[in-house]
Amino acid sequence: MLANSDLPGGEFKNSSCGGNFRRQIGRYRPVQRNHCASSPEIARPAAQTLRGPPVGAAVHPDFVCLFIHSGNCRRVKRNRSVVGALAAGAMLASACSNSPASLPYTAGAKVDCGGKQTLTASGSTAQANAMTKFIEAYRQACSSQTLNYTANGSGNGIDDFLAGKTDFAGSDTPLSGDQYAAGKRRCGGADAWNLPVVFGPLAITYNLGAVDSLVLDAPTLARIFNGTITRWDDPALASLNASMPAEDIHVIYRSDGSGTTDNFQAYLQSASGGAWGKGAGKTFNGGVGTGAVGNTGIAAAVKSTEGAIGYNELSFALQQGLFAAEIKTPASRRSLRPVRIGTDTVGKTIKGAKITGAGNDLVLDLSSFYNPAQPDVYPIVLATYEIVCSKYPTYDVAKAVKAFLQAAIGPGQIELARNGYIPLSADFQARVSSAVDAISSVDAPKPE
Repeated sequence: MLANSDLPGGEFKNSSCGGNFRRQIGRYRPVQRNHCASSPEIARPAAQTLRGPPVGAAVHPDFVCLFIHSGNCRRVKRNRSVVGALAAGAMLASACSNSPASLPYTAGAKVDCGGKQTLTASGSTAQANAMTKFIEAYRQACSSQTLNYTANGSGNGIDDFLAGKTDFAGSDTPLSGDQYAAGKRRCGGADAWNLPVVFGPLAITYNLGAVDSLVLDAPTLARIFNGTITRWDDPALASLNASMPAEDIHVIYRSDGSGTTDNFQAYLQSASGGAWGKGAGKTFNGGVGTGAVGNTGIAAAVKSTEGAIGYNELSFALQQGLFAAEIKTPASRRSLRPVRIGTDTVGKTIKGAKITGAGNDLVLDLSSFYNPAQPDVYPIVLATYEIVCSKYPTYDVAKAVKAFLQAAIGPGQIELARNGYIPLSADFQARVSSAVDAISSVDAPKPE
């Protein structure tokens, strides 16, 4: 349930969504329900290989429209605060009326087209929805060029890149250990760089027909995902929530190698006070539950399973109209509400991101996210990297990769917020842009 502070004065007017929203009897109800009147269909590149069903829109009928990629606006039947409402409470301005003016640094973004006509990449499913925007921006800037992106998971994406099967990889975790040496071999002796292009909050999604809202903390989450807590009416859950149903918990986890899983387990390991104890990594270590492939698979499984709980990058939760838990952090005193997902709560989180990589290898230390010292800071946020060669063996590939990344971190950022992502700040965009401009090649440009 949204609080008064979410919408000052109890009312928000949004002409682009086609309705006024007014607080009535303790919750927000629309004065006008036609939220789906106009949503332009966005054409996908014909060669794009993004996995999963066509992207739709998750819309809460009592709150706000969140158009994702299509005009087929779908209403959620049950009158509860779905993740769209939880996120939209703080994302209203960007969700329905985002424009280039809201990201002024994109107006003069340089995209230097040329090189290979069709790039190939694979990896992170968490960034798949953002990638549709990046590809669209790339095609608009460079009409004769495109990218084929296969969302097959961060682990597979890194393997494909290191094997030379793709031009770059998408991953929710950076290269580590021996992967750097393998990257140098793949890049013909040059270093591989990790370049963060988007931040995405990780939603704890659930399906409970009798529950209007759910509050969780890291120790309780850890005990759910390692099988210590198996019932929704467990005392640990009852202490965080007014009442809970007498149902079994059905854990849904990623069965494929996943940077999303790595980030989630890193949070549990750091923030649970020893309740997790199973470490991090791209393979789920909890030992319980039902596996699903990709963010799309987890979202679909949670949606279809009563009593289920899973973890999703926010955009996939929005697509499916899933419910998201609020997270109690060490800074959430009893007098303060648990933390919802929103641009404000996630924006505060990513301000703490620190670059630990050397030079243009922009690896981030996300450990400061997990135990925020300030209230209203959402603790589970992942950064998605594009893993590239600092110097490609061929000029055509280097030129095209640079152009794609210039489009991704420039005009490609404009509509990310309405898709459940957090765009790069101007300062961070400038740092990534400098690294992108430094990408080079062994051979010289071909004569015209």
